[in-house]
Amino acid sequence: MAKRDYYEVLGLTKNATAEEIKKAYRKLAIQFHPDKNPDDPSAEEKFKEAAEAYEVLSNAEKKQRYDQFGHAGMGGGAGGGGGFGGGMSMDDIFSNFGDIFGGTFGGGGGFGGFSGGGGGTIRGSNLRIKVRLSLEEIALGVEKKLKLKKWVAAEGVSFKSCSTCKGQGQVYRVANTMLGQMRTATACPTCQGSGKTIDKKPADVREDGLVQKDDVVSVNIPAGVQDGMQLKVSGKGNMAPFGGIAGDLIVLIEEIEHAELKREGNNLHHDLYLSFPDAALGASIEVPVVGAKARITIEPATQSGQILRLKNKGVPSLDGYGKGDLLVHVNVWTPKSLTSDQKAILEEWKSLSEFSPEPGKRDKSFFERVKEMFS
Repeated sequence: MAKRDYYEVLGLTKNATAEEIKKAYRKLAIQFHPDKNPDDPSAEEKFKEAAEAYEVLSNAEKKQRYDQFGHAGMGGGAGGGGGFGGGMSMDDIFSNFGDIFGGTFGGGGGFGGFSGGGGGTIRGSNLRIKVRLSLEEIALGVEKKLKLKKWVAAEGVSFKSCSTCKGQGQVYRVANTMLGQMRTATACPTCQGSGKTIDKKPADVREDGLVQKDDVVSVNIPAGVQDGMQLKVSGKGNMAPFGGIAGDLIVLIEEIEHAELKREGNNLHHDLYLSFPDAALGASIEVPVVGAKARITIEPATQSGQILRLKNKGVPSLDGYGKGDLLVHVNVWTPKSLTSDQKAILEEWKSLSEFSPEPGKRDKSFFERVKEMFS
């Protein structure tokens, strides 16, 4: 079944403000919360669908990517990490967006990061790392081995049931309101919602059962990523205390500027400088392409400012559909100094009528070329 448009899910348009997105999501979350719809098996799916839409549209960078590429730009995150929003669990939803719900569902009501019954599941903090990539790595895709220092579960640690919450992971409070008594639940402050505390541990281990160690994580970065993009690798962040689950690794992409090629989306640009004889008579010239060189033919009478397009010599699209082009911008080079013999030759050329500028209708001005580039 095709995934619905995120704006359609929240009942919004692309012009919706951040506050409108938040308000629409909260309304749907209340409407389809499983606790309020115990006999409707479809309610939980609608609840998760709304949460996934909000997870993307509430993040400025993800929203921009979604507006440009749709669902194709959201999937296939690094290292099989699920990309930009798919596969959200109830724990994900409440741990990420719990502030939106406030006390509406009693601080969890069986979800909110807690598994009902004997204790909860808490998530560790995310790790963030910046990865610098060359244009060649971006164009071809690359596997990076990243060395991290993170908190992991220590060996030799045992746990026991938390005496404060009796292993429930939650503590309860009853408040009298104008609507009657309201019972709310919050994470246990002693065990941080896990329902467990440390029973035994080695001397060099923290009170929450964690120890800091070095780790190497292999991340597959797909071709076509852009500067500033973030990829999520699930479960490769810091481990949660008291035997919880690990957070995620967030990989921030930084693109290293290429010496000869300039990137614009999936297209590449190169400034080619020609001598007057090569421009007038034609030539075979080498130009840089990603990771190599390509030889192109310069036709006789090539004009300065002319743009030569090399199809499919740009950067692959992130969604896997096609490549951009390489645009070669021709510049006829004027020497900055001349010998007396060179000056004499040019003076002789100057006297010939063939070398007088006679632009025709097909010779476009600079402003016409600029207009074409941005139209």
